[in-house]
Amino acid sequence: MPQPPIMGDIPAVRLSQVKPFSEVGCDYGGPFSLLRYRARGAKSCKAYICLFVCMATKALHLELVSDLSSETFLGAMRRFISRRGRCNHIYSDCGTNFVGASRELINMLKSAAEQEQISWHFNPPSAPHFGGLWEARIKSVKTHIKRVIGDQLLTYEEFYTLLVQIEAVLNSRPLCPQSSDPNDLSVLTPGHFLTLEPLNAPPKDDLSGIKLNHLSRWQLISRLHQSFWSRWSKEYLQTLLQRAKWNGSTIPIEINSVVLIKDDNLIPLKWSIGRVLEIHPGHDRVTRVVTLKTAKGILKRPVTKICPLPYCKSHN
Repeated sequence: MPQPPIMGDIPAVRLSQVKPFSEVGCDYGGPFSLLRYRARGAKSCKAYICLFVCMATKALHLELVSDLSSETFLGAMRRFISRRGRCNHIYSDCGTNFVGASRELINMLKSAAEQEQISWHFNPPSAPHFGGLWEARIKSVKTHIKRVIGDQLLTYEEFYTLLVQIEAVLNSRPLCPQSSDPNDLSVLTPGHFLTLEPLNAPPKDDLSGIKLNHLSRWQLISRLHQSFWSRWSKEYLQTLLQRAKWNGSTIPIEINSVVLIKDDNLIPLKWSIGRVLEIHPGHDRVTRVVTLKTAKGILKRPVTKICPLPYCKSHN
């Protein structure tokens, strides 16, 4: 039986202070069946998601591509660089499309100055855990997209619109509090590094109670966007809990901690943020209820309905 070695430290590139998308990980997800155009007898085709994730800020950029060739990936990378700026290092597995693109990129950059070089780093073969950052992101994206879309066949334009909206959802996730000020309920998100402010979505009607065959095509895209938000946000909150269900001790909730509040009625890209004002221990000195300060006032919630955000105590 293989004996795995001890887990390594976080790579230095994950801790570097650089502009967003200077160091990126890249991966593919799919295939997805799409329609070339919407008409009677239109044939379906395959498409794939090309994901770029910033190694420092965890921000995502999603591109839709038609195949797995090196030429198609180079096109996706040119679109990515045109929008996000040039990257210095790219990390990926050793797929043939990435290797081919790396060779072509090296040939194109031979005459460029040294500071214009883009370095490519490949993981060892059969070692997906070396790229856990982008493997986890592409899994989250494609799993929920397939569950949300189901048997629906979207056109290329419809799917790309949905994909960009999903990108905004993923970049809106709270990472940590912005300060230790008790009156400050703002949190840091990957979107802050891209737009210097929280990402927002235009207001939409709730379409969850309407049958699919009663929706127009763009109402259907909005419905799929809302469904993705509902599924993914619940999964993300679960990842923040990281504690035993009931049978083990947990890290106690502290006063002034910033938490996410579970709320199934929130619209996409909106998070319910609160700061703990008071804890209410039981007879066994275990806190199961807390009082929270939110933008809408003072709330009392059970601990099972809140998810503390990570925060470094040295900042207090």
